[in-house]
Formats: sequence, C-alpha cells, structure tokens
Amino acid sequence: MSTEPAATLAVSTVIFALRPDEESGLNALWLPLVRRTREPHLGEWALPGGWLPVDEELPAAAARTLRETTGLAPKYLEQLYTFGDIGRSPGGRVISVVYWALVQSDEAEVVAVGENVRWFPADHLPRLAFDHNRIVEYALWRLRTKVEYARIAHAFLGETFTLTQLREVHEAVLQKALDPANFRRTIEASGTVVDTGLRVAGAPHRPPRLYRYNDTAPASPNRTRA
Repeated sequence: MSTEPAATLAVSTVIFALRPDEESGLNALWLPLVRRTREPHLGEWALPGGWLPVDEELPAAAARTLRETTGLAPKYLEQLYTFGDIGRSPGGRVISVVYWALVQSDEAEVVAVGENVRWFPADHLPRLAFDHNRIVEYALWRLRTKVEYARIAHAFLGETFTLTQLREVHEAVLQKALDPANFRRTIEASGTVVDTGLRVAGAPHRPPRLYRYNDTAPASPNRTRA
C-alpha cells in the first residue's frame, strides 16, 4: 500500500466579461484576478479559488469562493476542465476543478476591486501563479470555439438585445470584425433568435429591433464570416 499523501482538491474560476479596451475603446474580454497573500507565489496574481471542503459540492464551492474573493454571483457558471499535472503546485499534489463564468456588464460592476483584486485584459495577462496562464489560455480557446456554434453569447447580454449588440459580442470574443450584413443573414437563417416585435426605446430615427434567443430552436452552428 502506498504511503504517499493523497492529492488535495481545489476549485478555481475563470471569469470573463466584456469591457472597453483602454486604447481602442472597443469591447474586449477582461477577467478579474486576485493577488495571493501567502506562499507559494506570494504577491502574484491568480484566478479566484480555494480548497474544496469534504462537505461541499463542487458548484457550491466554486460559487462560494467567487463571492468571497470578488463579490460576484454570476448567473452563468459551468465546469470547464480539471487540471492535475504533477508538479503544478509546489509542496504537494493539487488537482484543480476549474469553472468558468460569463458575466454581463452590470454583474461585472459588483467586483470588489482593490489592492488584491483587479481586472486584466484576457489576452494580455502578466505571469500568473501556478499554471493559471495555461488555464486562461484553455478557457479562451473554449470560449472562441463555442461562441460560433452555441448560444454562449447570450451570457453577455440581457434577455433582449439588438443584432448589433450580438455581433459586437462575437467580434469581441473572436477578435475580428464581422460583416454586418453577412452576420445578420446568418443569425436570422439559423433560427436561434426571435424578433420580439419591440424596438429600442428612445433611439433616434429608426430604432433597432429587439431580439431574444429562441429556446425551442436546436443548437446548430452559426458560421459567421468576416
């Protein structure tokens, strides 16, 4: 029988929100990080997270650690991947169950920003503690893969939205401009959105139409073209 100590379980969360880029002013993906206040990696930035108690379910632990570290209680919280490479944490074997959260602008405003919590552009991160740079890279890959065929963009929007707002989400996630006419045709042909019959209130000239996601439509690829 092995006398080696058992591995320790932890939970971490990658949180994505759309915020204006400081230089261009265009929306880009940002995420909040927390500064470590103890060794290992004292003073370095890391993903929000913590140890997994023996009496707490994984989703509850992920939600709790988010509330405790950032003040966030996101509506969209999904298990992303499990990272358990040997040597990823000094001093012992740590297996991290990683979740990801996608938050709307009003949700992002509640993040308790301070000396130990700060927003960073997702594609321009500093060197993070442990293997958290690798985790964020994987989360970005998953997000950019899923946004073209899943309704994941809905997590960044309200219940109703314009097609321009939806296109801007796709552009921010994919980091490229999309032709508005092609995007509109693709989305309307996909059947994934429904015209609510309403228009944006208070908009000058011809107010844009408001749409909502079609919950009865099958999930089919949305192949948007630049």
